[in-house]
Amino acid sequence: MNFVGHAKARTMKAAVVTGAGRIKIDNFPLPIPAKNQVRIKLEGCGVCASNLGPWAGPEWMNFPTEPGGLGHEGWGVIDAIGDDVRGIEIGNRVAALSFHAYATHDIADEQAVVPLPATLAGLPFPGEPLGCAMNIFRRSNIEPGQTVAIVGIGFLGALLTQLAVSAGARVIAISRRPFALKAAQDAGASTVIAMEDHWQILDEVKSLTDGHFCDCVIEAVGKQWPLDLAAELTKERGRLIIAGYHQDGPRQVNMQLWNWRGLDVVNAHERDPAIYASGIRSAIGAVLDGRLNPSPLYTHSFPLEQLGTALNMMRDRPDGFLKALVHYP
Repeated sequence: MNFVGHAKARTMKAAVVTGAGRIKIDNFPLPIPAKNQVRIKLEGCGVCASNLGPWAGPEWMNFPTEPGGLGHEGWGVIDAIGDDVRGIEIGNRVAALSFHAYATHDIADEQAVVPLPATLAGLPFPGEPLGCAMNIFRRSNIEPGQTVAIVGIGFLGALLTQLAVSAGARVIAISRRPFALKAAQDAGASTVIAMEDHWQILDEVKSLTDGHFCDCVIEAVGKQWPLDLAAELTKERGRLIIAGYHQDGPRQVNMQLWNWRGLDVVNAHERDPAIYASGIRSAIGAVLDGRLNPSPLYTHSFPLEQLGTALNMMRDRPDGFLKALVHYP
C-alpha cells in the first residue's frame, strides 16, 4: 500500500499495532488509488477473531503493523478512483475486501468492491464476514428437512443458524455461553445445548435424531475439542463443515471415525477475492429478502481510539458479546 502525500495533502487517521496488546492512533497521508483501485472513506470496520493471533504478539509477528493493518471488514463511501475503474463512482456506498481498514480510509481493488443498495443506507455492513457466512452456507449444501448441528455460536455461528433455518433445516445449536445459546434460539434453532460435557452432548443429539446423528455439522470454533465433537455428531455419509479458524497449531483428527462413517469433510474457508466478493453480493441479497438479519448480532460498537478494547473483548468474550464494530466519524 503506497501512501503518497505532498505539502497540502489531506490526512487520514489510522491504528498501528505497536506490540502485543498495544495500539497507537496517528495521522497519515491519504493513500492514492492506483490503476483499477478505489479509495473508500470508511464508516466502520468489523473486528475479526483472526486478529487475535497477531494481537497476542507471537514470535512470527512483525511490529509495528502498517497503518490500518489487520482491519479487513470495512464499509463506506468511495471518495477517489484510480485509472480504468468502471462501474464504480465517487459517492457510491460499498462494502469491500480490503486489508488496512482500521483507518478512516482504505484502498481496495475494483473487483473486491461491492456496491450497497440504497435500502441499506445507514446500516453497518461488514461485508467480509457476511460474505464468509454465505460462502460457508453454500458449500454446506443444506436442504429442507435436514438436521444440522452448529458447534460454536459466535457471530458466524448465529448467521449460519439463521441461514440454515431459512433453508428449512432443523438446527441444533451447541455453545458454551448462555447468551450465545439465547442468540441461537432467537435465530430459530429448535434445540440448544450447552457445550459442557462431551458424552452428554452426544447422548442428547443421538436421542434427538433417533440414533442417526446429523446430516450436516458445522464446526465454528476453531479448537480441537469442538472439531472432535463435530465429527462425532455427523451421521454416516453426512457432511462435516470446517468453518472454525484453526490457526493456533496443528490438529489431530479421528480418521478411523471419518473413514468408517464415510464423511464428506469440507474446509469451507475461501481465499479468492472474487469468491469473497460473490459472497458479499449473496449476503446483500439475503439481507434484503429476510434470510439474514445481522443487526441484532452487532452487540458492541467503539470509536477507532478504543480498538484495543474491542480486540480484548473479542478475546475474552464477556457475557452479552457477539460482534464488535469500530466506527469512524
